[in-house]
Amino acid sequence: MISGERSGVQNRIIEYAKEIGWNYINPDDAIRLRGGETGIIFREIFKNEMVKLNPDIDPGDIENLIKNIETVSPDIKGNREIWEYLKGLKTIFIPYKKRDLNLNLIDFKNIERNVFNITDEYKFTNGRYTIRADIIFLINGIPLFIVETKSAHKINAIMLAIDQIKRYHIETPELMTVLQSFQITDLLKFYYGPTFNVSDSNLLNWKDENNPDFESLIKSFFEKKRIISIIENYILFTEKDGEIKKVTLRQHQMRAVSKIINRCESENARGLIWHTQGSGKTYTMIVSARMILDDPKFENPTLIMVVDRNELESQMFQNLSSIGFGNIVVAETKTHLNQLLREDHRGLIVTTIQKFDGMFPDISLRKNIFVFIDEAHRTTNNKLGNFMMGALPNATFIGFTGTPVSGPKSNTFRIFGGDDKNGYLDKYGIKESINDGTTLPMNYTIAPARMLVDKETLNKEFLDLVESEGISDVEDLNKILEKNVTLKNMMKNPERIDEIAKYIANHYKNNVEPLGYKAFVVAVDREACVLYKYALNKYLPGSYSEVIMSYSNNDNENMKKYYKNEDQEKEIRKNFQNPDEDPKILIVTDKLLTGFDAPILYAMYLDKPMRDHVLLQAIARINRPYQYKTRIKKYGFIMDFVGIFGSLKKALAFDSSDIKDIEGVLKDIKELKKEFKSIIESMKKQYLDVINEKSRDKIIENILEIFKDPEKRKNYLDKYSRLSDIYDILSPDKFLSRYESLYKDLTNINSILMKTYGHENSKYHDLSKKTAELVQNNTIISRMPGDLNTYIINDETINKIRKSKESDREKVFNLLISIKKYIDENKKNSPFLISIGDRANQIAESYNNNIDSSEEVLQKIYSIIKDINNSNKEKSQLGFPKEVFAFYYLIKTAKYPYPEELSNVFLNEIKIYKSWYSNTDQERIIKRELIKNMIAKHVLNVEEIARILKDTMDKLRGAINE
Repeated sequence: MISGERSGVQNRIIEYAKEIGWNYINPDDAIRLRGGETGIIFREIFKNEMVKLNPDIDPGDIENLIKNIETVSPDIKGNREIWEYLKGLKTIFIPYKKRDLNLNLIDFKNIERNVFNITDEYKFTNGRYTIRADIIFLINGIPLFIVETKSAHKINAIMLAIDQIKRYHIETPELMTVLQSFQITDLLKFYYGPTFNVSDSNLLNWKDENNPDFESLIKSFFEKKRIISIIENYILFTEKDGEIKKVTLRQHQMRAVSKIINRCESENARGLIWHTQGSGKTYTMIVSARMILDDPKFENPTLIMVVDRNELESQMFQNLSSIGFGNIVVAETKTHLNQLLREDHRGLIVTTIQKFDGMFPDISLRKNIFVFIDEAHRTTNNKLGNFMMGALPNATFIGFTGTPVSGPKSNTFRIFGGDDKNGYLDKYGIKESINDGTTLPMNYTIAPARMLVDKETLNKEFLDLVESEGISDVEDLNKILEKNVTLKNMMKNPERIDEIAKYIANHYKNNVEPLGYKAFVVAVDREACVLYKYALNKYLPGSYSEVIMSYSNNDNENMKKYYKNEDQEKEIRKNFQNPDEDPKILIVTDKLLTGFDAPILYAMYLDKPMRDHVLLQAIARINRPYQYKTRIKKYGFIMDFVGIFGSLKKALAFDSSDIKDIEGVLKDIKELKKEFKSIIESMKKQYLDVINEKSRDKIIENILEIFKDPEKRKNYLDKYSRLSDIYDILSPDKFLSRYESLYKDLTNINSILMKTYGHENSKYHDLSKKTAELVQNNTIISRMPGDLNTYIINDETINKIRKSKESDREKVFNLLISIKKYIDENKKNSPFLISIGDRANQIAESYNNNIDSSEEVLQKIYSIIKDINNSNKEKSQLGFPKEVFAFYYLIKTAKYPYPEELSNVFLNEIKIYKSWYSNTDQERIIKRELIKNMIAKHVLNVEEIARILKDTMDKLRGAINE
């Protein structure tokens, strides 16, 4: 068995951190340094370091600073405020100097001047809730990184760790507000992310390709220089429409930024950043730009960000503004850009490549000009690139692209990567991106043959066209299509569009909408967009779909009906991102095919011939991770009504080493069907046949016996998870009908295992809507029971279970499930039950780890049932209010000899101090009265009284706030 959390994971992290220079402080000393469990900062260390880093500061000012830090607003605004303190951006008033000063909390230049500490079992309370964090990393006494560890053998260990980090944000936001980043690990994987932006789909994978062992992961991430750099450079706060969001750069972005900064230190340099679509190139550009502009060694530089269309220029400006960039100038015209460069403007300029058109050579000969070029494969693909580079001959040019061009006419590698062995400075490919969870794999299917474009016409008028450097721009694509009148007319045939619209409507309602996602219809041109809108309105409510397209002066009135002004389009885009709002389908032809990120977009109904980079950029719209509540998007889907994917190699004909990766992550639905068949037949043989070989009247016992080994459970649940993913993609499909009974059997086993061993928030726990409907379908026979037996908890329960013919193992799990159900249903009115629930959880944990036998565990469970029944009777007899009886139960359980008398004291006090459970001052007054009463009895010493009362009040507060 893989070792547990503390010995196998937690202690190893501490040892590895110590080996790279972090000083360990034990939990008792940590509490002393914090001034108690309500403290956050290691006060003594913090004070010493502040004096060292800020020689003029007064001790009283340090106390004020600690107070400021520990009392910021406990939310993302406060979290940003702490980050501003750390960066030296936020001031504190210094009375004797009569002015505000920026203080240095961290020395970012001389790293070894800082103090690096690590501690574990970090217990923190805010008076309402108490948490115990596994590991905390501190710099200069400030806790900045929190690590939650789990044992790898636990079902869905990573998700359990996420749930705890989320719970910490809810229960103790005061601590989380100071912390800047969280890490979670189960020994096998190591993830990180920003506090106040925690989600299952936003986990950032950390890896060490050269040394993939756990030690290397820990040491490479917590290396001092890297940790300092994360705080200084790689955390971003963005603000849009009044909403603050927090971002931490992914590993490949950090790597690229570091390489860009190093390259920009060379004179007249170039470099290519080849990062796949959807992997965050914009943030890589922005962080690199900020670091260059802020670094004195670049001597007050000019940095130009170049995009290739006006809407992207506006989008880039909004991205920069949202992050708080000052001194941004958007070049409004060619003349304006010319003027900025001639007048030696310093700072950040955003412009389109078109504004370099006709610019004279040698406009500026300065060397500290840095040009970042977005979508570099097409931006520099013509004379505009020559004008730009000629105007700034000594500048450094860094190109960014997800799809580099390598043909004889235009070659992104040659333009930007001449100094690099492989033609690029940094690469982050499609397959690596999917493995990291940065982007998602995609599945496709080709529509029924009767709806497809005639293959000969498609080849002749489109796919066979020789574009040696590939089609790199949607405008170029549209020009090619404009010439192909026969192909376009064939595609816009009214009968064809009507049949496809009906097919799309049925597919969306049955396959996509039940998953909670949205879709694009990509039409061949603007006229086809309108035709599709009319057709879809026949089969779906009109509110389901909207047309987003550009204008043309030659449009007729029918086309103009679907024009959207800027505000209308903005509102439609916003509503499309909202799962609870219409539209559900956007009909587009070129607008939104690049630069529009809508993670909720799952399906693309493609009815426009595409090739090369344009095809990749279009389908990359569906590869963004997305999570809404418990719904996690795992794939994107393409329905091809053209037939492009039947000739994928021809459609992706450009020379790219990514082509094999592309083929590997674009899966035909036919391949998924083969995989489904293989998995379900394997699981039938491995599990169902084995279970059914045994006595049919003991199926539950057989299941529990087979899966008592945690590795077998995990193996089963992983296989089932993949099977259910594919089922969701395929369903409804007649292919599945032959497997529905088997799938229902396996689903029932999954439910039994989750109820028995799992966690209520586990990814394995919630059945998808499609699977749930199949399970509830009584016409589909399952040989497996759909649920475990449950018992009503009362005086008869123990006698009933003793008479039962179930095995001891079944009795254990059935009773544990019954107790959990009873407590969940009654804890609101009987909060004392929560403490009993904790005991039941501990029993279950020891049983799952094979510490106790079934017989021993049954006796412990019987004791719990007796306790529940007896306590319910006692509650009725005493007549205490629910919270007072909970106090009585806890103090009695702690073996205090006068629980009833003390509970009456508690009752009298809470009548006066009604907000004691959320008000620490009121709780302190109540505690004082309780202690006075307990001391008067002369049965316990002061230390024992303090311990019992603190434990009781902590548990009681937690139960009431549950």
